Amino acid sequence: MTDASYAPPDAPLSVIHADHAIVVLDKPAGLLTVPGKGAHLADCLIARLQKLHPEALLVHRLDRDTSGVIVFALTRHAQRVLSAQFEDRKTKKAYRARLWGHLMPKEGRVDLPLIVDWPNRPRQHVDRVNGKPAQTDWKVLGHDPDGTTRVRLFPLTGRSHQLRVHMAELGHPILGDPLYAEGPARDYPRLMLHAESLRFAHPETGKGVTFTAPCPFR
Repeated sequence: MTDASYAPPDAPLSVIHADHAIVVLDKPAGLLTVPGKGAHLADCLIARLQKLHPEALLVHRLDRDTSGVIVFALTRHAQRVLSAQFEDRKTKKAYRARLWGHLMPKEGRVDLPLIVDWPNRPRQHVDRVNGKPAQTDWKVLGHDPDGTTRVRLFPLTGRSHQLRVHMAELGHPILGDPLYAEGPARDYPRLMLHAESLRFAHPETGKGVTFTAPCPFR
């Protein structure tokens, strides 16, 4: 999907949880988390949220083509606390995805450092010398007759496009990925990647909370 073809879904906000400190949403695929460059990329999740909560603040992002759980802060204190948890890798994230081919074995870890591919931005790529550490655990949920694999992915770090690049490096790109899949693997109606659950310590109470969003694809 190019910037020129940006046509975000026109759907009401899907609120999973809201209190005085945070709002947790189920982001639809095809919608930017924050505005891009240019008026045609102004429509985004945080802009829609700020129409209801002008005080809403960014904590983390999901790729435009990824759906699922995302948290926003409603106070500066909550933003600082949550941002620190993401930075210190104290959050726990789980994603659902469909991959090209039959991934084996049934579980494992990808440990490949990533860095932006400057001539081909926004693409990222593996760079064992200059890349930043990036680790992803996977667990196979099932192999389908059409030659694809259903998996749950657990990013241990939070690099840009991490899950997408790591799966492609395994030879099993995420279905529908416009950047890292090729041929028939790209020919799907959306990127088959969904942020299924997010766990963190509530910025006010310190207690662990987990929020989930059902996967919109099989």
